[in-house]
Amino acid sequence: MDYKFSCQNCHFCCSGSPGYVFLSKDEIIELSNYTGLDFDSFIEIYCRKIDYGMYYMVSLKERDNYDCVFLTKDGCSVYSARPLQCRTYPFWKGIADSVEAWNEEAKSCPGIGKGKKYSAKEADEIMKLRSESYIILKK
Repeated sequence: MDYKFSCQNCHFCCSGSPGYVFLSKDEIIELSNYTGLDFDSFIEIYCRKIDYGMYYMVSLKERDNYDCVFLTKDGCSVYSARPLQCRTYPFWKGIADSVEAWNEEAKSCPGIGKGKKYSAKEADEIMKLRSESYIILKK
C-alpha cells in the first residue's frame, strides 16, 4: 500500500480528544532547553505521570478541552522541538499498519490522501522510529 499525507495544519492530532504524548528522556531535555527550564521544572509544569502499576510513564499535559498544553491559536508553540510522536503522525501503529485503519483515520485527518506519496516501506520506517525508549519513573 502507498500512503499520501501532507499536514493541513488542522491541529486534529493535537486537540479534541484525550490521549497521551509519551516522552523520552532526550525529548524532555530538548523541550526543557527549548522552554528555558531545567529538566525537573519542565516535568513539573508541562508533564503528567501516567500510572502503569509498577511504574509511571511521562506524558505531556492536556488542557481541560484535551488540547495539548503547547497548542496555541497559531499552532504548536514548540514546533521545532516537538516530540517524535507528534512528528510522526499519522504514521503510527494502529493507523498506518492497515488500509482499513488508514482510511478510518482519514475521516478525521484532512491531510491523509493529500500531498507526498509514501511507500509502505517508508511508512514502516517512520513507524519504527517510535520504538525509542520512553522515560519510565519507578514508584
